[in-house]
Amino acid sequence: MIKIITITALFVCSLLSAQGQFEQGMGKAFGLWAAGKNTEASDQFERIASAEKTSWLPNYYVALVNTTAAFGTQDKDKMNLLLTKAQNALDIEMIKDQNNAELYVMQAMINTAWIVFDPMTNGMKLSGKTMEMYAKAEAIAPENPRVVFGKAEFQIGGAKWTGIDTKPLCAEIEKSIGLFATFKPETPFSPKWGLDRATEALKNCK
Repeated sequence: MIKIITITALFVCSLLSAQGQFEQGMGKAFGLWAAGKNTEASDQFERIASAEKTSWLPNYYVALVNTTAAFGTQDKDKMNLLLTKAQNALDIEMIKDQNNAELYVMQAMINTAWIVFDPMTNGMKLSGKTMEMYAKAEAIAPENPRVVFGKAEFQIGGAKWTGIDTKPLCAEIEKSIGLFATFKPETPFSPKWGLDRATEALKNCK
């Protein structure tokens, strides 16, 4: 009996230790990202993903860090490197779970980065696929503010080619701001970004 209790106690302690390491590692990665050290943050999230395969969050943030950085470059080689890293990390989690709206939003963002970089080459090829990602996300989590905002923002971005009326889309962005106010992330590290972008987008919406 004492042996069983000892083994159980060691198991529980190891779980607590692993959880502590995960939290510490994630905190360090977010700190690096906040400091503008994108490569170091991405590397840190990758290390966590290798050690903690049950959580989708580290690979999600590898994808988010690199995709966000990709929007800020016009260098084709750098763009390809960043988005390939983002896609590879996201693919790992998409294979595991096809019922996570945040992953579909992330895929839509990767597609959008390619479209923004080269609309003539990638617009026709990826626009339909991107809307498909938002449709899947919307079916899973229609009240997720990133789903509502991302879909509307993407459609507004393509309005000059599609001729779509943007007024209803501006209303969707306004709706997303209300959803951000009530949205409750599942964990301290779950995605909660987007309110600042939505607020800025609404200011420029017509």
